[in-house]
Amino acid sequence: MLVRKLLAEFIGTALLLATVVGSGIMGLMLSPGNTGVALLANAAATAAALYVLIVLFGPISGAHFNPAVTLAMWLRGELRAREALAYVLVQVAAAIFGVLLAHAMFDLPLLQPGTHARTGAAQWLSEGVAAFGLLLTILLGMRHRPAAVPALVASYIFAAYWFTASTSFANPAVTLARSLTRTFAGIRPVDVSGFVLAQVVGALAAVLVAAKLDSPTGG
Repeated sequence: MLVRKLLAEFIGTALLLATVVGSGIMGLMLSPGNTGVALLANAAATAAALYVLIVLFGPISGAHFNPAVTLAMWLRGELRAREALAYVLVQVAAAIFGVLLAHAMFDLPLLQPGTHARTGAAQWLSEGVAAFGLLLTILLGMRHRPAAVPALVASYIFAAYWFTASTSFANPAVTLARSLTRTFAGIRPVDVSGFVLAQVVGALAAVLVAAKLDSPTGG
């Protein structure tokens, strides 16, 4: 039932964003001035939350929590257009709600447009690579090791926080929502479009590569 799936996507996406933003706030509160420790805490909390959320909601909605993942599933014929559009709208709304929830939990202003500059070719390349790797992890994992997908995704995101210059947003809904926070996880609203475009390109590339790798003839 679509309503049940959308509820799972809303809860999962909201909790994911609350984790991303909240753990960044807590990391800097406990280690002021030490961005390395804050990033480690941010990455670890996000990876742990992803594992739990995918295990819980995967059987219900597929646990996309990400318009790029939903786009890939639609292109592969696993979602109808109407379902995919509903998923994306719910993911965006839930991501924004998750950011506001994190602000409320730390007694911060609910609305605070981001000021963290994240732009330039290196950042865009990082987001393309981050999204490509995430989608390839999901698509090949679903094909060859479906039971391991939660651990695979969590592990990839933990690593991508550290090996990409952008700290691996890899998610258009996450990117948009993080433009509404001035905390450690934030991004300037003006930088969102470049990130989202790079993420979509990376996701599309992953869909093509996964299809090539899964082809019996390699063609």
